Amino acid sequence: MQIPSQVPNWIDGQERPASSNQWFAKFNPATGQPLCQVAHSDRNDIQSAVQAACRAQLDWAQTPPVQRGLRLHQIVRALQDRQADMARVVADETGKSYKEAWGETAGAIQLGLFYASEGQRLYGRTIASGIAYRQVLTVRQPIGVAGLIVPANTPIANVAWKVFPALICGNTAVLKAAEDTPVTAWLFGQIAQQAGLPAGVLNIVQGLGDTAGAPLVAHPEVGVISFTGSTAVGRQIQRVAGERFTRVSLELGGKNPFVVCDDCDLDHAAHWAVLSAFSNAGQRCASGSRIIIFEAIYERFRDQLLERTRALRVGPTDNDDFGPVINLQQLETMLATLERAQQAGATLLTGGARLTDPAHASGYYLAPTLVEGVDEEAEFSNTELFGPIATLYRVPNFSAALAMANQSPYGLTACIHTRSLHRALEFTQRVQAGVAVVNAGTYGSEPHLPFGGVKHSGNGTREPGTEALDIYSQLKNIYLNVDPQAV
Repeated sequence: MQIPSQVPNWIDGQERPASSNQWFAKFNPATGQPLCQVAHSDRNDIQSAVQAACRAQLDWAQTPPVQRGLRLHQIVRALQDRQADMARVVADETGKSYKEAWGETAGAIQLGLFYASEGQRLYGRTIASGIAYRQVLTVRQPIGVAGLIVPANTPIANVAWKVFPALICGNTAVLKAAEDTPVTAWLFGQIAQQAGLPAGVLNIVQGLGDTAGAPLVAHPEVGVISFTGSTAVGRQIQRVAGERFTRVSLELGGKNPFVVCDDCDLDHAAHWAVLSAFSNAGQRCASGSRIIIFEAIYERFRDQLLERTRALRVGPTDNDDFGPVINLQQLETMLATLERAQQAGATLLTGGARLTDPAHASGYYLAPTLVEGVDEEAEFSNTELFGPIATLYRVPNFSAALAMANQSPYGLTACIHTRSLHRALEFTQRVQAGVAVVNAGTYGSEPHLPFGGVKHSGNGTREPGTEALDIYSQLKNIYLNVDPQAV
């Protein structure tokens, strides 16, 4: 798959440059070298995309859901045919290994199959009325135009996560691609067009958050907005969209607790702690960045964790454990935060620096980092860093571990390692998180299951799963009254 030198928008079934004919550079995070030029879209391009979506929406909504599902099945089959191309693009744009990118693309395919099949199950209900000679039913109807804004950490999974449920419900969509993974979104648009998706049903606009994302959120013709990203941006979106009562789905940040009890299998827990903290270079909203360890085993577990962390291989190949962070700004932000934490008294156990050896110097690589001695109220404990950094905390018992897990302003995922059924059940019931896991990692939700958080991790919505249908459709009650004299 040849990366195009310029990555345009997809509007009304056609490739278009930005109306300003401006471009910005996308760099390969593994090498630091320019990868392509990307359309620097603005509100004019958003206007064109929304207008195209509006024109296409009525016909798409009137297409029976079963037929919409068949159209989406065609896209999924086309994505399967080009899985190698998509995986190569994802690897080049993110710096992750081809093997990991292939697996991510497979997950997007699974999700697409699930939602395409929902066209045969877009159920309503029949409901008993308390009034004689009346029948009542509810039906799902589309909202209109969906504005979709995705991050770059798992780019094709994120695109599939939002596009497929939005379309199966009868909406048309404007997808604002992540500026760090523009080619992934562009290639998905190409696949969708070649698979026969009608023009205007899916429009993909490249650009930055301030100049393309913000106009999409503010557009009066956008009826539902789905955003995955930072809590700070989510607040802005909620505020702007709330002015016109637009439906909003927010899946935001995480500072997820990974609790290690004194009765657990330490080897198993250490294995999952490393995966939770460092897979995908820690660039997961579900990353296990707060490792909470019982005092009785603290030193033993810390030593195991250090040994495993120091053995990790950092690089973009299939033989490496994780790759670079997505861009230079992200790397510099993490390094500055680490420096402030150390000045405040934190102890750096390993890592904490940019890799500068010849194999890594040009890319955006941060050594896998473990820190201890951080106060649970400190900035470092309550800021999502979105990189290969985890903090170790010492607690005396289960009650203290649960209290610390719940201390965070976030509440996305949480995990406990224990052999005790009693501890496991109590933790999963009482931890303040949208996802609770026993004896595995803090990440790994399946494509057909609901995902989302509480507190600062979201606004209560859940995507994907069938729960996403509630975001992208609206219910209508229909009352059928019978005149008994006319029977």
